Amino acid sequence: MTVMLGVNLAGRDVLLVGGGPVAAKRLRRFLADGACPRIVAPMLDDDTALLVERHGVAWEPRGFAASDLDGAWLVHTATGDPQVDRLVAEQCELHRVLCINASDGAHGTARLTAQAEIGDVTVAVTSTVGADPRRSVAVRDAIIDLIGDGRLPLRRRRTGRSGRVDLVGGGPGPADLMTVRARRLIAEADVLVTDRLGPAAEIVHGLDADVEVIDVGKQPGRHPVPQDEINRIIVEHAAAGRRVVRLKGGDPFVFGRGGEEMLACLAAGIPVDVTPGISSAIAVPQSAGIPVTHRGTAAAFHVVNGQGGFGPGTLEAMADATVTTVVLMGVAALGRLVESALAHGVPEDRPVAFVESGHTPQQRTTRTTLGRAVEDARAVGLRNPAVIVIGEVASERLLLPTPTAMGAALA
Repeated sequence: MTVMLGVNLAGRDVLLVGGGPVAAKRLRRFLADGACPRIVAPMLDDDTALLVERHGVAWEPRGFAASDLDGAWLVHTATGDPQVDRLVAEQCELHRVLCINASDGAHGTARLTAQAEIGDVTVAVTSTVGADPRRSVAVRDAIIDLIGDGRLPLRRRRTGRSGRVDLVGGGPGPADLMTVRARRLIAEADVLVTDRLGPAAEIVHGLDADVEVIDVGKQPGRHPVPQDEINRIIVEHAAAGRRVVRLKGGDPFVFGRGGEEMLACLAAGIPVDVTPGISSAIAVPQSAGIPVTHRGTAAAFHVVNGQGGFGPGTLEAMADATVTTVVLMGVAALGRLVESALAHGVPEDRPVAFVESGHTPQQRTTRTTLGRAVEDARAVGLRNPAVIVIGEVASERLLLPTPTAMGAALA
């Protein structure tokens, strides 16, 4: 039977016998763990020699002697000679020093696991009979894959004395467009504070029954939970020792008020971090085959909040044929936007696209021009959530081989 122990090697003396490629691989790991490694080997291969020089690792250019074990907490032997490795393992046994025998793990008293750091949890895998490192790596990687599906039970079962807040970007909607870190943080959460947009419904379905889910979503013209109250909620739960995930659609720092929530946490002394998400300003146009930049067509893009008005910078961007203007939360302001743009001299034939409910089965794209945008929006019944794209990249002739009729575009 193999007993797995978590051993802290930081600052500990670790002896490596042998200077070949296996030693180089292990040396990197010991250095990353903060150990104080030293090497005994007649020769070093190129990778090991480079690590020795770069990190100032002590090297004795000779064969192994029993006295080399003095002071060692752990020994790793990989000389390429099974007899020498067996001798090292035997001497370690006599001196009561744990030994990893890389030539034949069955003869050592310790083994290196295939491991991964998943948040504040270390997952380690090893074989119970003989050494089979490739198998261990495959099992470890399969466990890591479960993070992306949100299926690892990562929540703490003992409440900590200090909580934290993670502002997590949920991306444009589908859960499989979220980052692996985002899925891990949600799996660790005690409290999930969600918005109207984003992957909340799909995510909530897989949570433990005792995870508290708080919906603070806003709708156009209706903000049932003011921002100050959202700030208070996340701070209060974290101060009670809970792990709080503030899940937002898109990216927390792209019109997501993530900066305000971070300031609230910092002011209260609450640890807080931000996990980025794919912004709908890029992802939603992309889902309709619209690149926000395209060589020879658009060299820059300008993102604007439709609820915040349209200043000189936005109007200048729309007037520049080489700039794409992406408007979020702009359905209600479309009339003002078009009026201001035309008055500023933006041509009426500037291509415009409305992409509604991007990355969902209900997605619909309408292609039009600035001069007809208000009329066509009314004709199709344009509704939120929608992203408005203004610029030459919105032309259906850009990527599609054959332009479709306006009637088809409005269907």
